[in-house]
Amino acid sequence: MSETIKKVQRPLSPHLQVYKLPLTARLSISHRAAGVALSAGTVLVAAFLIAAAAGEESYNFVMGIASSVPGQIILFLWSAALYYHMCNGIRHMFWDTGKFLEKDVAMRTNYIVIMFAFILTAATWACAYLTS
Repeated sequence: MSETIKKVQRPLSPHLQVYKLPLTARLSISHRAAGVALSAGTVLVAAFLIAAAAGEESYNFVMGIASSVPGQIILFLWSAALYYHMCNGIRHMFWDTGKFLEKDVAMRTNYIVIMFAFILTAATWACAYLTS
């Protein structure tokens, strides 16, 4: 009794070059990346505090770097990551309680997170430049 077993042709699973991730998945990945960026930024905050404690010369050196164009870009990106991570973390706290998990509501909260992160970052930098 020999039976012929046919292989079923199944489609290959999609990969990131073919499959378009939904916005919720992209924000989830961005949340993790923002956490990594915040960890690296914390090293810079520690360097600033150490320089401030070390004396005026060290403090002026670090402030010179921070007030340069590359330093301002890094600070801007760090603050944007901070606010984005915070807003998305608040959304995750609501999700942990079982709220806003419906697909259409979750999609709206994606845009709310992005909007609030943008507003908070812009407001912070507007206040920083208006007071200086």
